[in-house]
Amino acid sequence: MARNSNIKPNPIIDTLEFFELNHNSNQKYPNDLGFAKQFLKQYNGNISTFNCYRKEVERFLQWAWLIQDISILDIRREHIESYLQFCEKPPKSWIGTKVVARFHTIEGQRKPNPEWRPFISKIPKSETKQGNSPNINNFSFSQKSIREIFVALGSLYQFLLTEGICNINPVASIRQKSKYIQKNQTSKRVPRLSEEQWKAVLDSTQQVALENPGKHERSLFIISSLYLMYLRISELASSKRWQPQMNHFFTDSYGHWWFTTVGKGNKERTIAVSDAMLEALKRWRKSLGCLTELPTADDNSPLVLQLNRKSAVSSTKTIHNIVQFCFNQAIDDLNSQQKTEEALSLNTATAHWLRHTGISDDINKRERPIIHVRDDAGHSNVATTDRYNDVVLLERHRTAKDKSMDDEI
Repeated sequence: MARNSNIKPNPIIDTLEFFELNHNSNQKYPNDLGFAKQFLKQYNGNISTFNCYRKEVERFLQWAWLIQDISILDIRREHIESYLQFCEKPPKSWIGTKVVARFHTIEGQRKPNPEWRPFISKIPKSETKQGNSPNINNFSFSQKSIREIFVALGSLYQFLLTEGICNINPVASIRQKSKYIQKNQTSKRVPRLSEEQWKAVLDSTQQVALENPGKHERSLFIISSLYLMYLRISELASSKRWQPQMNHFFTDSYGHWWFTTVGKGNKERTIAVSDAMLEALKRWRKSLGCLTELPTADDNSPLVLQLNRKSAVSSTKTIHNIVQFCFNQAIDDLNSQQKTEEALSLNTATAHWLRHTGISDDINKRERPIIHVRDDAGHSNVATTDRYNDVVLLERHRTAKDKSMDDEI
């Protein structure tokens, strides 16, 4: 298993834009890459799934070629188990400390990025802010990453099996997955902002919007959309799959407002728009100089614009950076109020926490029916939405709170 373990692997699968280019295909097993790309091509309409599966498949191909010297078509159950062990402790030459592009375009040619690695050593965002840096010696492989291997490679081999390319699914042959994947007795708590943190984020974002409306009215609209409509950041950024437009807000025959989006799994859904969200939309449109307070059916202008206001925001990273700026402002405000624990906790938050917080607040504070929240959130079943319901959790804690060591029974 240590064969060629010190070789620094090069990237082999490019972005969708350059997907048809072949990079560094293995001469000994020339068909492997083609079969893998056939599988990945199924997901060209869902960029997040494509990227996730590409990462797993690309890493697996390189392990098969460089470490095991075997075709993916000859993989069996014991190879998958060896691969899982490899991923838990890969060679240092396979580990990087930052996410980088796989390829660069140099003089019209796609060239591999020498800084790219199949594994990334990460540290919490709070440690980064304290000036600490990731170290490859501290690399750890998470339970989430192990689950992603099972899902991605299981899907790969199911595809190869269905297409008649191979005759077994070695991932499905692993009966005792519990050796690798921990089971939780209780549902994992959904990460969300506390009431104090959400107030700080909203207040600080409203303040910067007043101070610099040309830049931060957009920030306030984004924060409002993520919280009030439970949007994901990918549902605000324009892509080949979906381009959010003003007229995706629309009114029905009853005068009720709705918003249409396309989200996870390329599923379209319609979201009920609250009065507060309508006010946020009106404020955003006013800052843009729109002629009407609310969009008309023929208003196909982009929903979220670049600062130059000439084109739509097309990068989720831009949305992420805007939200992070708002979080940082809130952290500073909390620290200035000596609310250090709230500030420290907010250091770990991501943009997706706004979606979680909006869903949680609607269920637990506003007591919206769970099936209504489920439909607006785009959850496939009510069990997913029910994870946000804290009623049973709070009651469970209440009955435990007053236990003592010396009660008379």
